[in-house]
Amino acid sequence: MKKVLQSHVTMQKVVPNVTQAYRELWGIPQEHQSVGIIAGDNEDVMWLALDDATKKAKISVVHAETVYGGLEYSWSRFGGEITAIISGEKVADVKSGLRYIRDFIENHAKIYVLNEEEDLGYYADWIPRAGKYYQETLGIEEGQSVAYLVSTPVESTYAFDKALKASNTKVAELFRPPSRVNTGGGIVYGTESACRAAAEAFGEAVEYCAFHPMELDN
Repeated sequence: MKKVLQSHVTMQKVVPNVTQAYRELWGIPQEHQSVGIIAGDNEDVMWLALDDATKKAKISVVHAETVYGGLEYSWSRFGGEITAIISGEKVADVKSGLRYIRDFIENHAKIYVLNEEEDLGYYADWIPRAGKYYQETLGIEEGQSVAYLVSTPVESTYAFDKALKASNTKVAELFRPPSRVNTGGGIVYGTESACRAAAEAFGEAVEYCAFHPMELDN
């Protein structure tokens, strides 16, 4: 029984007018006066959500970091698994960016679980074109599609090979396991069809691993 697992924003706040000291601490662009702070309960979804927001709102991503251990080790139920800070020239720009981030996380994320216990799963998603965030941080050219592929260490390492073989994509980033939340995988880019093929192949390979954990391929 494969189903999509719901993701959530756990907290969001706006700082309407930052001080110069605060600006320097976080590397906020000089022309940006406001920032938004947002946390989510799944770190992988947040990355695509941030990139998506940079295509739709006049914002920059100034910080994004995963916490060690994940949601279970937060001091607060609002702490989430990842925290991000965005900035913009106006409060309205920042609020718009936060809305787009939340919409992506809560309505468009494709995290799949494969059993009732929800202890078998993966995240394999693709977007038609990279936003400013991935263009700047990963050097992906404008117009290129992106696929984000992640699961637990063995499954992801096995499935990432399958994804590359099934698609004409290039690797933008490799997540060498174990990550802070004990996952692995990576980001690939190419055409829309290639990224879709990579996501599908990755998902199929993870599902094979989940239900055949001890079988060896010829």
